[in-house]
Amino acid sequence: MRAIWVVGLLATACVLAGCQRADDAYGPNPMTSGRYAGIGTFDAGRMWSQTAGVAAPKDPAAAKLEDDEHVIVVIDTRTGEVRQCGDHSGVCVAMNPWSGAGGLTAPVSLKKHAAELDAEAQADEKTTAPEASVPSAH
Repeated sequence: MRAIWVVGLLATACVLAGCQRADDAYGPNPMTSGRYAGIGTFDAGRMWSQTAGVAAPKDPAAAKLEDDEHVIVVIDTRTGEVRQCGDHSGVCVAMNPWSGAGGLTAPVSLKKHAAELDAEAQADEKTTAPEASVPSAH
């Protein structure tokens, strides 16, 4: 009877010896490893370059909104604020409507709206379209 008890105790000790906290066994928890967690990377799109209120960089070689190819979106794990930032310009727009913080916050002001850009594109197409050729009477 005592042998069964010892075997049971040893089996329990072996099982428990393999237990570790997940953080220790697999490295730091990816949900809490830093202040900002990545949401994704997206194409900048045509409206990104229309964001108003962005100060022109002092260095003429510095990237501008028009130079951004991607927008990187992250969440501040402490405040819940979501930020979308240009990959070259570094300009960020915060999406945190409850904070009332200054800076660029969504919804942003735009230089031109999508409908205006569409109308300009249609006008350009009309002016650059070749005239229909009219057969000449001989």
